[in-house]
Amino acid sequence: MKKLVSIFFSACLAATAFSQNLIADVKVDYSQVQSSNNQVYQTLQKSLTTFINSTKWTNDRLKTYERIEASFNINIQKKEGNRFTGTILVQSRRPVFNSTYYTPVLNLNDTNFNFEYQEYEELVFNDRKFSNKNLTDVITFYVYLVLGYDADTFAKEGGTEYFKMAKKIADFGQASNNFSGWSELDGLQSRSSLINNVLKTDNSSLRNISYQYHRNGLDIMSENELRGKNAIGNTLLQLEFYQRGSYSQFYPLDIFVTAKKDEIKQIFSGGQTSTVNIEKLKEILNSISPKNSTNWNSLKK
Repeated sequence: MKKLVSIFFSACLAATAFSQNLIADVKVDYSQVQSSNNQVYQTLQKSLTTFINSTKWTNDRLKTYERIEASFNINIQKKEGNRFTGTILVQSRRPVFNSTYYTPVLNLNDTNFNFEYQEYEELVFNDRKFSNKNLTDVITFYVYLVLGYDADTFAKEGGTEYFKMAKKIADFGQASNNFSGWSELDGLQSRSSLINNVLKTDNSSLRNISYQYHRNGLDIMSENELRGKNAIGNTLLQLEFYQRGSYSQFYPLDIFVTAKKDEIKQIFSGGQTSTVNIEKLKEILNSISPKNSTNWNSLKK
């Protein structure tokens, strides 16, 4: 905790407006594929980096330091002609107010990623129809997901317009029926299942928790560590809502926990003693995410 607090208090950068454009790092790993033309993967990486970072995703004009930092790590597992199969790990983070610390916001791994690509082809996205190649469609879906999750940390349900754009893309993808990963029949972690759950009323509580966690908790820690710590703990107690009903496989909840589990452990590892009911918090977290029990059982007030 001392390390985290020291980072919070070494403030030199104030991020006062929420980010709506990206600084994206793209990596394409092709180590599992035997190919006579490895250049195609390097070209793909460069083209995707340009596509994401050069596209104007919103109408806001933002300075470089205001933009979201995101990474798109593509792992190619198979190549047949111009068709590629693999996974994509999408991560994003945003700056904490009045500090140099960046907090993780999104961390998800899509294991059902397949697309068509011909080296040097221009990457374009048309928001009125599916590309029939699936590359820019999937990438753009996750760009809007990143934007939505980020905006939710700055305003209550602030990401709705971006989530609706992601849903539009998912609907096109599901209707095309040419590539797996879009249909709700592909499982609870398919893109359509994910975005439909994100926009469901059941997810409103989680989105509000994310907002309070960041704006009322992390963003005030540079001014008042204890107040911020208490706010984060009391906000997390609201996850009790997801102990009820059938939320054990609720993917948005898993995404939130995956992004925040290490940060929560670090915040509640020492430092000033909070007033949070830590035993109750442990009980809730162990109930909704038992696979992370090692993290939860180490929490201290």
